[in-house]
Amino acid sequence: MAMIEITKADYDKVEDKMRKSIDNLIENLNAIRAGRANPHVLDKITVDYYGSPSPLNAVCNIQVPEARMITLTPWDPSMLKTIERALQASDLGITPSNDGKVIRLLFPVLTEERRKELVKQVKVYGEEAKVVVRNVRREYIDKMRAANKKKELTDDSLKEYEEKVQKITDKFIAEIDTTCEKKNKELMEI
Repeated sequence: MAMIEITKADYDKVEDKMRKSIDNLIENLNAIRAGRANPHVLDKITVDYYGSPSPLNAVCNIQVPEARMITLTPWDPSMLKTIERALQASDLGITPSNDGKVIRLLFPVLTEERRKELVKQVKVYGEEAKVVVRNVRREYIDKMRAANKKKELTDDSLKEYEEKVQKITDKFIAEIDTTCEKKNKELMEI
């Protein structure tokens, strides 16, 4: 029976899967609105544009003219009401103001209570990302342990693989903590 050779590509697969959890975390954190206007809070909102769901940035120009305001200028003026309805139906918690040409979103200053709720949400997202990273670690280590049981991988190679995958896992867990800490600092800023 041939022995398995562990290559850099094996570690790259682990890193790629773990990187996806970080990318997803960042996407989720961008959707959490802090006290200032961030156009990323609109990323998950879609509108029906001639029968197909389209992201807001595909149907309008999104700008941040002031620290707590986002303006949306539709390319097609007939989309104004549709965009407004989509914003009202979203979980954004902001009522859009429509002047017939532009939709304005005014972000109120967050209350201390709301900031604390958002910090808890950041923690939940961070924990979910850590669980994904740990599951990736377990998945790949289990594969190598199975190969070791079939005598396709030596005990030393397995041990070395487990240590390297653990180091990769620790690096991603630290990156998750840093990302969440940064978002919490942003949320608690007045």
